[in-house]
Amino acid sequence: MSVNPLAPSWLLPPDDANALPSSVWSRNAARTAAGELEVAGRTLGSLAEEFGTPLFVLDEQDARSRALEIREAFDAEFARVGSSAKVYYAGKAFLTIQVAAWMLEAGLNIDVCSGGELAVALAAGADPARLGLHGNNKSLAEIDRSVGVGIGAIVIDSLIEIERVAAAAARHGRVQPVRLRVNSGVHAHTHEYLATAREDQKFGIPLSETPAAVAAIRSHPSLSFLGLHSHIGSQIFESDGFAEAAHRLLEVHAALLADGPVPELNLGGGFGIAYTSVDVALPVPEIARRFADIVAERAAALGIPMPVVAVEPGRAVIGPSTTTVYTVGTIKDVLVTVVEPAETAVRKYVSVDGGMSDNVRPALYAADYSARLASRSSDAEAALVRVAGKHCESGDIVVHAEYLPGDVEPGDLLAVPATGAYCWSLASNYNYLARPPVVAVRDGRARVLVRGETEADLLARDTGLEPIPTGLNQGANQR
Repeated sequence: MSVNPLAPSWLLPPDDANALPSSVWSRNAARTAAGELEVAGRTLGSLAEEFGTPLFVLDEQDARSRALEIREAFDAEFARVGSSAKVYYAGKAFLTIQVAAWMLEAGLNIDVCSGGELAVALAAGADPARLGLHGNNKSLAEIDRSVGVGIGAIVIDSLIEIERVAAAAARHGRVQPVRLRVNSGVHAHTHEYLATAREDQKFGIPLSETPAAVAAIRSHPSLSFLGLHSHIGSQIFESDGFAEAAHRLLEVHAALLADGPVPELNLGGGFGIAYTSVDVALPVPEIARRFADIVAERAAALGIPMPVVAVEPGRAVIGPSTTTVYTVGTIKDVLVTVVEPAETAVRKYVSVDGGMSDNVRPALYAADYSARLASRSSDAEAALVRVAGKHCESGDIVVHAEYLPGDVEPGDLLAVPATGAYCWSLASNYNYLARPPVVAVRDGRARVLVRGETEADLLARDTGLEPIPTGLNQGANQR
């Protein structure tokens, strides 16, 4: 078939519009002999019938195995160069009590950035020493609670936080381990809003201010300085940015050793995953090997001991594990004029029963996703489609461009893979849609991790259903 001129240059018509590229889908996703899409032994059709759509389907074994593989890879590679590694799971990506428990069982620590995320991790039974608290504007209450429970590390993000954390630690009679978030100035190859190490942004302090900040930390007997922390971005597919950031940080790290111990170095993470068939993510063992070599070679050149290295793989742990299931509602063919070359082409709009309330990333970052028919396979010729949500926004797009069988029709189930990171966690009630349930599937069995909201849940928070207190209307009328 010919290429639709409306398709982006990277998207080519597939040989088989029913195929599931292994780099994009969870490890236990497959098609049955009848053509239905299944995850870990349960068809998405049976799950949709039981739990409704939209629905987040989490491949439990996939998530658990990726967490374990990442931890083992970093353990092995840093042991090879005479050090050790700490792997932190990013709670902000996707956090439920049971997911947190899986990460802990796999040997990962957990990074939290709010009191709510801390509460979830603690409810999962986390040893507070295996938690880290992030954030550019931690409240006094969040700092106090974190110190009080014995959190393993607090990432100081600004000079004012030094005094706040020191005061809380003194109040609790504790020496609080802290890291210092610094801006390396390295610009990762990523979306503008995902690059978090640039100078003009809200996180961290410049490297030039680091010596003074560390001296301030060391001046407080209630604080223990662990080391520097850097994060150059998210959804990163190469290692040269990490190498440059490590070089810059280790220069400062070496200088700081003159006045006291610096046992750790946190290089952040943000490792990329495949959202489409053309995305090529570095294998985790290769990432770990490169990280270990980068730090070992630079430490040797500077003549300093190898630090313990902390990393935050982010979406690489949970992103590929989850598939969102939708029901197709309407189909609309739109005739679009193409300027170069001058012609017209059809874009098929396939609207589903969710959208930016369960995946805001396409609207927020222009993120690309894939899609497949889930309730059946089809031999129909592939057609270029745009999967749209049901919200009252023209930017409510779930998948900007994809080829699906041209006979896609209302009532079909549509599956969007790689939605484990930053989809459910960013979900909203826009247009008063209830947030979908999260279901974990393993060995043919499904269980609810988070129940779906109902309209009753939404209305329960609205005080309009409560009796109006006596005198309230009178006061309003007298204004």
